[in-house]
Amino acid sequence: MGDSLSAAYGIPSDRGWVALLDQRLQQRGYSVDVVNASISGETTQGGLTRLPALLSEHQPAIVVLELGANDGLRGTFPPVIRSNLDQLIRLSQDQGAKVLVLGMRLPPNYGPAYTRRFDGLFQEVAEARQAALVPFFMERVALAPELLLDDGLHPNAAGQPHLLDTVWPDLQPLLPPQTAAE
Repeated sequence: MGDSLSAAYGIPSDRGWVALLDQRLQQRGYSVDVVNASISGETTQGGLTRLPALLSEHQPAIVVLELGANDGLRGTFPPVIRSNLDQLIRLSQDQGAKVLVLGMRLPPNYGPAYTRRFDGLFQEVAEARQAALVPFFMERVALAPELLLDDGLHPNAAGQPHLLDTVWPDLQPLLPPQTAAE
């Protein structure tokens, strides 16, 4: 569940990191279904509105939460973002899902006080709920213009494998045992 960064904004959906994750899982013999419930522009509040129905419909074993960037870009009060993320994790865990939180950072033009509070909230909530954490989802692409669309914010198709490679080490331990590919 995410925003435009996981909804393959500006590129064909089959070239986005979530589609690449699905391909990697199948190639490595994992017997799982990947559901991409990401929507461009999504916020943590929007995620809270949609998550209960998604959990009921799909009954996931793992929930990857890539939300909060749009909240930060809109200047949402960090404790509100933290509370929303906490509720998203709790709802997922209450349904029996393991949770992986994909942390974000903001550009420095939001000011040091706000960016520091924003950057720290992902780790705080993941630790409090004992959820897995990728500290900075965009780590491998944020400062590489050749991996971004012209807007300088969204990864292009060449950047998508880097997103997957950032997520993979923290996601893999949450996966069920591999089954032999038939």
